[in-house]
Amino acid sequence: MGTDLQKTGNVFRNRNFRLVFFGALVSELGALLYSFAVGFYILEITDNNAFLQGLYLALCGVSLLIFTPVGGILGDNFNKAKIMYICDYGKGGIILLATALLLLFPQNKAQLVILFAAGILGNGVSGIFTPASGALLPHIVEEEKLQQANAYFSMKSSLESILGIILAGILYAALPITLLFMVVGICYVASGVSEMLIRFEHHKPHERLTLKLAVRDMGEGIRYLKTKKAILALLGAILFINFFFAPVTGNFLPYFVKTNLASAPSYLLDHLLTPELWSSVFTVCCGLSALLGAAILSARAQEEKCGAKTARRLCATAALMIAFTVCFWLLVDRGASLNGFLIAFCLFCLVLGALLSFINIPISTTIMRVVDKDKLSKVNSIISIGSQGMIPIASVLAGAILETQGSTLLLSFCSLGFTVTALLLLFNKQIREL
Repeated sequence: MGTDLQKTGNVFRNRNFRLVFFGALVSELGALLYSFAVGFYILEITDNNAFLQGLYLALCGVSLLIFTPVGGILGDNFNKAKIMYICDYGKGGIILLATALLLLFPQNKAQLVILFAAGILGNGVSGIFTPASGALLPHIVEEEKLQQANAYFSMKSSLESILGIILAGILYAALPITLLFMVVGICYVASGVSEMLIRFEHHKPHERLTLKLAVRDMGEGIRYLKTKKAILALLGAILFINFFFAPVTGNFLPYFVKTNLASAPSYLLDHLLTPELWSSVFTVCCGLSALLGAAILSARAQEEKCGAKTARRLCATAALMIAFTVCFWLLVDRGASLNGFLIAFCLFCLVLGALLSFINIPISTTIMRVVDKDKLSKVNSIISIGSQGMIPIASVLAGAILETQGSTLLLSFCSLGFTVTALLLLFNKQIREL
C-alpha cells in the first residue's frame, strides 16, 4: 500500500490527514448530538431521576473499558483505518436500529431499555475504535508535525463544541428524538465512507492473532509501559482527575439545567434561550477558548518536555473548580442570584477551555513521540483504561449524591478530590521527565 507521509509546510496537504480529519469531524458531530440528546431525554422520561442518568453513564463507561483492550490488540495487528470504518458503520447501524425500536415502542420504560442497550453496545464499539484511531496519526503524519496535527484536531473539537452544541440544542427542542437519532446514524455511516479511502503502509504481523497471542501482546504493552515511569505517574493522576471531573459535566450540568434552571420562574435571556440551550451556551464558551488555545499551539514549536507545566495547569484548573463551587453555593443554593451564576458559569467555561487545550495537546503529542509506533495502540488502550477506569463508579456515585444530597455537596467533593490529586502530581519528581 502507498503512503502519504508528506514533507509539506502544513499537515492539511496530507491527503490521509484530511480524510481522517473530516471523517472524525462528521462522526464526532454525530456523537455530540447523540450524547447531548440522550442525557436530557433520559431525565425527561424518568422525571429527572439523576441516579438512572448516572447509571446509564456508568454502564456505558464499563462497556467502553471492557472493549478498549480488545481495540488495543486489534489496532496493533490489523489495518487501523479498516478497524475505524468498520466501527463507524457498526455504531451507525446500532443507532439506526435503536431509532426504529424507539418508534415501535413509545412507552417510557421500553425506550429507557432501548437507550441503555444502544449506549452499552455503542460504547463497546467505541472501545475498539479509540485505540486504533489514536495510534493512526504517527503512521500518516511526520513526527515534527504531530503537535500541529493534534492542535488541528483540538480546534475541530472546539468548533464542534461551538457550532454542534448550538445545533444540538436547537434540534433537540425542534425535532422528535427519533429524527435526531437518525441524523446521528447517518453521520457515522458518512464517516465510515471517508475512512475507507485512507491509504498507508500497514505491516502485517508475523504471527496469526490468537487468544494466547492477544494476552501476550497486552502483557507486553503493560511491561513496556512500566519502563515509562513519567507516563505511569501521569496515568495515575489522570485516573483520579477524571474521577473527580467527569461528574461535573456528565451529571451536574444536565441536572442543573433540568432542575435549578428549568424550574426557575425566570432567568437570564429566558425569552431567547430554553434551559437546554443554556447548556449549549456553556459548551460554546468552553469551545471558543479551547479553539483559541489550540490555534496558539498549532503555530508553536513542539516542546521537548511538558510534564511540569501540565501539573501547574492542573493546579490552576483545581483553583477554578473551587471558585465554581463557591459561586454555586452562594448564588444558587443560597438563592442570591441565578442569573449571576449563569454569567459566572460562562466565565468558568471560557477559562477552562483554554486550560484544557494547553493540557491535552502537549500530553497527546508527547505520548505519540515517546511511545514506539508498533506498541502505540496497546499503550493507548492501557492509558484509556487507566484514565477512564473509575468514571463508571464516579457516575453512579455522583447520581446518588445529586439525588440525595444535592449539587453543592457533589461539587465540593469533586473540587476537593481534584485539588489533592493535582497537588500530588505537582510535587511528583517523575512527572518532570515527561
